[in-house]
Order: sequence, then C-alpha cells, then structure tokens
Amino acid sequence: MAGPEMTESKESAVTADTPAGQRVDGPPTRAGFGRVLVTVYGILALAATGRASYELATKFHEAPVAYLLSLLAAVVYVLATVALWQGGSRWRGVAWVACSVELVGVLAVGAASLADPDAFPESTVWSGFGSGYGYVPLVLPFAGLWWLWHTRPRAAEEGASA
Repeated sequence: MAGPEMTESKESAVTADTPAGQRVDGPPTRAGFGRVLVTVYGILALAATGRASYELATKFHEAPVAYLLSLLAAVVYVLATVALWQGGSRWRGVAWVACSVELVGVLAVGAASLADPDAFPESTVWSGFGSGYGYVPLVLPFAGLWWLWHTRPRAAEEGASA
C-alpha cells in the first residue's frame, strides 16, 4: 500500500530498469526548500491581494496604474503559489511563467520607479524593487526560477549520475 510519500519518491527515483533517455521527474516542487517558497509566495499573495483590493476599492482614481500593477503582482503571486504547490508538468509551466513575469515586473517597475518617481505617484508592490516588502519581491523570482531548474525532470542518465 503506497501512500503519497511513496509515489513522490518513486517518481523521482532513477532505477536500474529505467530506460536510457526516459524523462524522470525531479523532486516535487513543494518538497524541501519548495515548502519555504510556497509559504513565502502565499504570504506575499495575501499581502499583495489585500493591498491591491483596498487601494482599488478606496483610491483607484489617485493612481490607477500603480494600483493595477499591485493587482497584477497579486495575481502573479497567487498563480506562483498554486503552481509550486501543485507541481506536475502543466503546473510547472505555469510556475515558470509566473516567476518569469514576476522577475520582469519587479525589475521593470523597480527601475522605472527609481528613474522617474513621478511615473508612480503611489508605490506598488514592485516599486523600488520591492523595497516596501523588504526586497522579497526582488529575491523571490530568482529563488523560484532556481528551484524550478533544480527540480526539473531529467533524462535517466543525468539522474543516475547525479
């Protein structure tokens, strides 16, 4: 009788009878360091969603672009959280996209907010490279992309030598 733990370890194990060249799953994205990532993404998703909801409901007219960017960040964090938790090939693809969009967003908005502070009269989650959130929005996509790379499925020969 195999429980979830047995299934996950079977999926990531390369055995002697694994045909050469066959793709073998890496560790689940929510295991090990992935638990920390999912937790941090989840906290940031809640914070960004709460912030964006409040701003959009109470003062949208003051800085619509900034507040819509905060909403975009919230959606990206929710997607990344769910995708990293779910794992699997389709969800891994969603996680790659979410982390990549987050990275581009935090770098672009961070640079724009420093180059032209008037462009964002109110801060966003990504303003100042996420300085309002302790720079977690800047570090998190790098950690997420690294983790996705680290846990990627590999060919049987790669897994056997690793």
